[in-house]
Amino acid sequence: MMTLDQLPIGKKGIIVAVNGEGALRGRLLDMGLTPRTAITVRKVAPMGDPIEVNLRGYELTLRLEDAKEIVVEA
Repeated sequence: MMTLDQLPIGKKGIIVAVNGEGALRGRLLDMGLTPRTAITVRKVAPMGDPIEVNLRGYELTLRLEDAKEIVVEA
């Protein structure tokens, strides 16, 4: 198990858990980051933050701080 920020570019993973509390966790779940969802890291910004992921047929950009709250299984 690893967090989303550790998933290499181009690799697919399955979301296992979404950590965090309150509004942050709710916002992540509202964006479709729910357990058992397939996710792929598409790009990483030159300075490493943010990252772009693909899930449920759309692209989503996340800050590393938020990506660290998402547990994935490669």
